[in-house]
Amino acid sequence: MTAFYAGLAEIFEVDEADITPVFDLASHTWDSLAIVSTIALIDECFNYMVDGRALSNCVTVGDIEGLIAAVSTQVA
Repeated sequence: MTAFYAGLAEIFEVDEADITPVFDLASHTWDSLAIVSTIALIDECFNYMVDGRALSNCVTVGDIEGLIAAVSTQVA
């Protein structure tokens, strides 16, 4: 998760240490650009494509991790 958390820190322009599963996306710039950037980051880090609408419904980083886990079980 280190590369993923580092990428999220870049997207949200925060320190990497701030990125935890309880990091609140709505308290930061969780807009269309951040969502598209996160889709690309997930593809880069995990080689999975996630649905933008499902991603936009995420509230925390933990929710994003859950979405990635769900996609990984569908692919396997």
